Amino acid sequence: MQIKIETTPVERLSVDALALICFEADENPPALLAAQNGWLQEILTSGEFSGKLYETAVLHRPQGVAAKRLVVIGGGKRATFRTVEARRVAGALVRTLKTKGVHSIALFLSGADEAMVAAVAEGAILGSWEADKYKSDPKKNDKRIDTFALSLNGGGTPELESALDQGRIVGEAQNLTRDLVNEPANKLVPADLVAAARSMASSYGLECEVLDTEAMTKLGMGALLGVAQGSSNPPFFIVLKYKPARATGSDHLALVGKGVTFDTGGLSIKPADGMEKMKYDMAGSAAVIGAMRAIAQLKPVIPVTGYIATVENMINGNAQRPGDIVTALSGKTIEVLNTDAEGRLILADALTYANRNGATHMVDAATLTGAIGIALGHYNIGAFTNNESFLAKFMAAARAAGEKTWQLPMDEEYKEYLKSAFADLPNIGGRHGGSITAAWFLREFADPTPWIHLDIAATAWLDDGKAWLSKGPSGVAVRSFVQLALDWTHAS
Repeated sequence: MQIKIETTPVERLSVDALALICFEADENPPALLAAQNGWLQEILTSGEFSGKLYETAVLHRPQGVAAKRLVVIGGGKRATFRTVEARRVAGALVRTLKTKGVHSIALFLSGADEAMVAAVAEGAILGSWEADKYKSDPKKNDKRIDTFALSLNGGGTPELESALDQGRIVGEAQNLTRDLVNEPANKLVPADLVAAARSMASSYGLECEVLDTEAMTKLGMGALLGVAQGSSNPPFFIVLKYKPARATGSDHLALVGKGVTFDTGGLSIKPADGMEKMKYDMAGSAAVIGAMRAIAQLKPVIPVTGYIATVENMINGNAQRPGDIVTALSGKTIEVLNTDAEGRLILADALTYANRNGATHMVDAATLTGAIGIALGHYNIGAFTNNESFLAKFMAAARAAGEKTWQLPMDEEYKEYLKSAFADLPNIGGRHGGSITAAWFLREFADPTPWIHLDIAATAWLDDGKAWLSKGPSGVAVRSFVQLALDWTHAS
């Protein structure tokens, strides 16, 4: 989809649909609606349209404009309309109109600043994505938007054009993440994730290094390799490096992703109901790949390295058993009480590797625990840290990126749940505080480096589509990762 700022006067835009945002109880609706013979008042009075978020109404053959259709879309309350709502309105507009034979849209948005323009660009691109890659619907290509234009009072400026370009880059990066997460496990095994990472790195000028089983064995990545030993598909460890032309300090940001391309639970096998969704257990790694693509294009001043541990958690005669003890790259021994708590095992070695290779700050993203959904539902990423000032920096970036994130506690008392009589620590801590004990496990391999853990298990997949986003992978954490890098100042 082409996305652009349109400088042609709004009345002369020859598009399939010209869209205007109307707010609830709005005393100052867009002036163009005054020429439509009372249409807005009619649909407001009848209850067909009220201005609530994402509502739409369509007028065919409108008066005084070149567009084929005039569309009003609800913006909710004017006083609370911000970039989050703008992003979602743009997505809802694309998702609604692409099913109605519309291929070109212009959204009239008066007085938009750079943040609003970037958000609209992101939202439009995110709204264009569907999880239907493997459907053979012959009409699928007819349900697409070819052009999305943003019409602004006074036209574009270099700053607004730059903001639009940033929004496009981030939106496309998030859609790459969604593409990867959406792949079924028979189409994407660890080697395929390696190929995707290499292809992206080659296209956008990043360095890509890949460690195979032999290399990881020599290093001593026993926690990662233990998870992988039940699969006929070998594991890999991917390193993606972005180096700015001129770094402004000594900080080095590491983005770390869990890449379990399919998770049966191992011998601690998952229930059959819902197991098909476990192709999404590599959403953290996909978020790192997507973010690194955008970072390569937007060129922040801080070096950023992406670290991805990718395995399958499968069952064969060599599969890891409950009760096994493995030695992690750090030298710590781990008692594997539950083979379905595998993500923390592979991340343990990934965090240690990042620590040893120059990371001054680390953020990991992982579909780690079902418990995070019990705690926070499907609306907030769960965040954990060993460094409050670093987390404050990240939370500001997440707010700017429009990704809801909530901090959970890391009190020392929770560490008491992680005790083993036979090894340095177990890989689970019992029924209580499951997301917190998982984070404490990871912290054992992150300290003392400033570190943030993002549990995205409940936010990386939408079981039901939204007005602005389709059912399936959400691409969560990409925007926050990118914003953190772009906004970087020394974080601790």
